[in-house]
Amino acid sequence: MKKRNFLKSAAVAALALSAVGATSLSAAAQEVTLRMHQFLPAQANVPAELLIPWAEKVGTESGGRIKIEVFSSMSLGGTPPQLMDQARDGVVDIVWTLPGYTPGRFPRAEVFELPFMMTNAEATSRAYWDLFKSDMEAQEFQGIKILATWVHGPGVIHAKGEGVRKLEDMQNKKLRGPTRVINGLLSELGAEPVGMPVPAIPEALSKGVIDGTVIPWEVTPALKIAELVNTHTEFSGDHALYTAAFVLAMNQAKYDSLPDDLKKVLDDNTGADFSAFAGKTQASFDAPGRKIAEATDNEIVVLDAEEVARWGTVAEKVRDNWFAEMKEKGIDGEALYGKAKDLIAKNTM
Repeated sequence: MKKRNFLKSAAVAALALSAVGATSLSAAAQEVTLRMHQFLPAQANVPAELLIPWAEKVGTESGGRIKIEVFSSMSLGGTPPQLMDQARDGVVDIVWTLPGYTPGRFPRAEVFELPFMMTNAEATSRAYWDLFKSDMEAQEFQGIKILATWVHGPGVIHAKGEGVRKLEDMQNKKLRGPTRVINGLLSELGAEPVGMPVPAIPEALSKGVIDGTVIPWEVTPALKIAELVNTHTEFSGDHALYTAAFVLAMNQAKYDSLPDDLKKVLDDNTGADFSAFAGKTQASFDAPGRKIAEATDNEIVVLDAEEVARWGTVAEKVRDNWFAEMKEKGIDGEALYGKAKDLIAKNTM
């Protein structure tokens, strides 16, 4: 698989100022400030290890002509579900968010959130980009320039008390879910899904609004999840219970207004390779998050293959429901699902 290191090898092109005329000097001196808005605290892994280094690299490779200011924790106002509209309407220039935070508006992206779909985050993120280019870009993201698409590592169930040790333990548990598809999965599994963005989880757990949450290990340290629950449930096998789909999105008009050489800087630092890199990097922080839980008195439960198969049977209904919903929207969900599976397999090789 083609690999590139996006954040460690920022080559700076020297400007031969004596060889250019006054017009070129004026163009080279042009500065563009872009505001990026995202929902996690700045010290969380995605902003600290991906978004902020990416912004700095773009600045370096543009010779300082692009400056990307990263605003964390929704500090520019609004709520996480409003981020896509903030990008589309030009309230901000770039956002990092989940299309699923705005249910129903980006249905094709939901295919990667279907249960037991993901194998690993790197391959699935590259597959997500490939499918975005072929089946989503023109159909669902008008007015928004998608710079990258990726998914997180395997979703884990984190719960209070005895937690989840078998399918029956899901009954009537109030579990936070991130998106419409994943909430539908939780419902079919017997739980009571409670939709909310990631930043709301700690307060909801501490106040007893929810009994647990589904999130990857990677984000648990920033939210102090190990201090708020007692058990963590993982799934054996090659496929994750679920993952969530992210986008790095830019206002299309702002992108179009850039000179060609600055567009190239952005293009060179986004797309398929960066998407795969972002998914791999985010998932790489699952292990450190898990170690924090291991250091507590919490219990990590790993469901065996026989038990996972029982969950897989329920998951079939979730997929069938999604196929029917897509059909009502005029989308061939089964074909999209098959194409996504094939792309994941291709990029896993």
